[in-house]
Parts: sequence; structure tokens; C-alpha cells
Amino acid sequence: MKHKDKKTLEFKPKRLKDKLSGIMNFSDYRKIHNRIIYSLFIILLVFFVLVALVPIIWLFITSFKTIQEINSTKYQLFPEVFDITKIFKVWEKMNLLRYYGNTLIVVIGSIICSVIFNGLLAYVIGVIKPVGHKIIHVMVLLGYMIPSALSIVPLFMEITKVGMINSYLPLCLTFGANAYYYMLLKNSFEKTPKSFIEAARIDGLGDIKIFFKVVIPLNKSIIGVVAIFTMTASYCDFLLPKLVLQNEDLATIMVYIYNLGTMTTPTFDTSDFLLLLVISMIPQIILFIIFQKQILGGATAGGVKE
Repeated sequence: MKHKDKKTLEFKPKRLKDKLSGIMNFSDYRKIHNRIIYSLFIILLVFFVLVALVPIIWLFITSFKTIQEINSTKYQLFPEVFDITKIFKVWEKMNLLRYYGNTLIVVIGSIICSVIFNGLLAYVIGVIKPVGHKIIHVMVLLGYMIPSALSIVPLFMEITKVGMINSYLPLCLTFGANAYYYMLLKNSFEKTPKSFIEAARIDGLGDIKIFFKVVIPLNKSIIGVVAIFTMTASYCDFLLPKLVLQNEDLATIMVYIYNLGTMTTPTFDTSDFLLLLVISMIPQIILFIIFQKQILGGATAGGVKE
């Protein structure tokens, strides 16, 4: 019995002949033309992976070269010395702690605004459903159809009129208001068991307390996805922070990189700037590696309805 149990617990990797799901199953691969198509798909996918990874790998390797190695007519892929301490030298030289601190303020504020504002709207439309909720829902979807580039000018004019230039608040509010996040939260909130909400109302909780004490704890996974998406958008955005944060001391990391790249008399060499680009990519890479399942799952959550 023990010998049989061990066999059942052994991991057996899936082979092509055992494939039952997808466009083609194991029987389709017996035909030569299907095998050719399958091979072409694999080659194409490998090509796309290389197109995505090679520039990042080249940037990482080149950033550790000296300026003499970069400008040398004799090309060599790897630097003579990999000096990891160069990362800390560039960090201190370019005062990155300040600009990462500015970016962190925008990211945290955007996540708070995104979860609360989109969450409250999704809770009202998807759970409470007051009179006229369908009209509001349609208006939000219509707003989602307008390209963000078209709204940047009137948005900037309104920010200027209310005197919020050189303030992080309009950035947090803008990144926090998103129709896609609203749809993700609404679809999830609608699946919340009504018995929990009714029990909370019997206990005397109002709608706001039900939202924070019942709905949010029951939908932590989708709220985490929205927080990740918001963090990525607010961290990577350049145009709106560039327009709003006109004081260089308040600049986010992306605006700071642009300002350094447009300097007429730079105080750094090319290798330092390339390493700065690598440092700016590290948080996003780490974020994707840790939360890739949530990110990829959230990308399809908005289109799935039970």
C-alpha cells in the first residue's frame, strides 16, 4: 500500500500526448501540418520573449560599464568589472531618496483614493442600487470610452484654477478615479453574500460601516488587484506629474529622470544615467514577480461574470 501511495504522490510532468485542453488536443498533433503550426507558434513566442527581455538585459549590463568602455570603438558585451557598489554611489550622487519619497507619497495617496472612491461607488451601484444607479453606471462607462489624452488639457486647466499646482492631491485624486477599477470592484461586490450584509444591518450598522467592516474584508483579493494596478499607473505616469509638479524638489522619479535627460550641462556620465534607468525599473520588476498571479488574474476578472 505504501508503495502504491508513493506512486500516486509522484509528480508526473504533462506531455504533449496527454494534452486535452486548448485549441488543439493530443490527437491534432498526429498530423504533420498541425505540428508545423505548433512549432511556428513556439518560435514566435520565443521571439517575442527575446524582444522583451534583450533590451532590459542589455541596459542592465551596459549600466555597469565605465564611460570609456561605452565610448570604445571596440565593442564588448560585458564590462571588465561588475561593481555592485555603483548602485549605491548613483543613489547618493543623484539624491534618489528624495524623488523616490515623492513618488511614494503619490503612490500611497493614489491607492487610498482608488480603493475608497472607486470602492464606494461600486458599493452604491452594485449593492445598494439606489434610484438612477443604472444611469450613473452608464455615465461611468461612457467616461471610460474617452481617451485620457483628450482630458489632460481640461483637467490641467481645472487644477490650475483651483490652485493645486505643486500639490500631490490632484495626482492622487486623478489616479484614484478609474472606471476600470470601478468595474472590477463592482463585479466582485455584487457576488458578496446578501446574508452578511443583511445580518450587519440587523446589528445596526450603517452603509458606510458595512462597506468598511463587511464588504472590504470579504473582497480583499480584488482590492489587492486594484491597489497593484493603481500603484503601477501612479508610479509610471509622466505627463500629469510633469505638468502639475513644476517645482523640481517635488518631482516624482519619472519626471526627475526626464529632467536629467534634458539638462544642457549634465553633472553625470552616460553609465550613471543608464544605471538610474535600471534602478527605476527594479520596483516594477519586483512587484510583477511577487504579484504576477494577481495581476494576470485581475486582467480577466472584469470580463468574467458568474
